[in-house]
Amino acid sequence: MQGAIAPVAPVAPGAVSAWIGLGASLGDRLATLRTALSAIGALPGTRVQRVSSLYGSAPVDAGGPDYLNAVVQLCTTLAPHALLAQLQAIELAGGRERPYRNAPRTLDLDILLYGDQVIDTPTLTVPHPRLHERAFVLYPLAELAPELVPAQQLAAVAVQRIERIAEPVWADGVA
Repeated sequence: MQGAIAPVAPVAPGAVSAWIGLGASLGDRLATLRTALSAIGALPGTRVQRVSSLYGSAPVDAGGPDYLNAVVQLCTTLAPHALLAQLQAIELAGGRERPYRNAPRTLDLDILLYGDQVIDTPTLTVPHPRLHERAFVLYPLAELAPELVPAQQLAAVAVQRIERIAEPVWADGVA
């Protein structure tokens, strides 16, 4: 699956484009991200549209090993909170534990954007509240949809260590 896949076609009427951040810092990070991507692609009413390159990044506001990160664009009929619940189930299946805020993790899946909706509930905030502060999200998102990432946001995170380490082919045959 390449970053620029076939034209985006909705899975069903009412489908929304959602952007998901993927990250892993523990264990076999690449295998974990590939498994998560496959699980995301199997969600009901959901199709993976595009996948970014893989990026290596240092943890932000935390210690621990470096992360592998990517962003995926979905077309989904799942409502935002239903999508969140499905992503959290995939995290749990991937061994995700939440011992403390910003702890190293086997898998982290975040809804970055859900259509053009603004959501602010106790369990979900969209756009993701720290989206604009994190190079590991902005760089892969800008790779897929530069119109969604203002240049000043990229400039603001330019001091964060991030490196593009694999083309979108890392996801070939997964979703």
